[in-house]
Amino acid sequence: MTIGRVLLALYFLLPGVMKFINWDMHVALMEKHNMIMIPMLLAAAGIFQIVAAIALILNRYTFIMALLLAGLVIVINFSLHDFWNFSGVEGAHEMQNFVKNLGILAGLLVLAGHSGSKSDIE
Repeated sequence: MTIGRVLLALYFLLPGVMKFINWDMHVALMEKHNMIMIPMLLAAAGIFQIVAAIALILNRYTFIMALLLAGLVIVINFSLHDFWNFSGVEGAHEMQNFVKNLGILAGLLVLAGHSGSKSDIE
């Protein structure tokens, strides 16, 4: 359980940091998907991913962080991996990311389910 929790955390920590390191690339990606309020949403997502990942690594607020990250994955899947709006290689790539994120979502839900005790909520 610990290894899985830490690996899930790293899946969010590294991209959270990369949002700030490769800011322009992420802005371009969000623009390509016609998102609004890009700088604010990008910064908020990056900060949240970093904070939530650290909480998971430290096994603090695991239940709530796993559920909040699951919500983020759903939002990202439908806004940035909208494979139905693309064709060819690009559509296939977005579908692959969409399906991969469903696996991440499942892992987060399992983590939340296994950490739903009162001791993990704190």
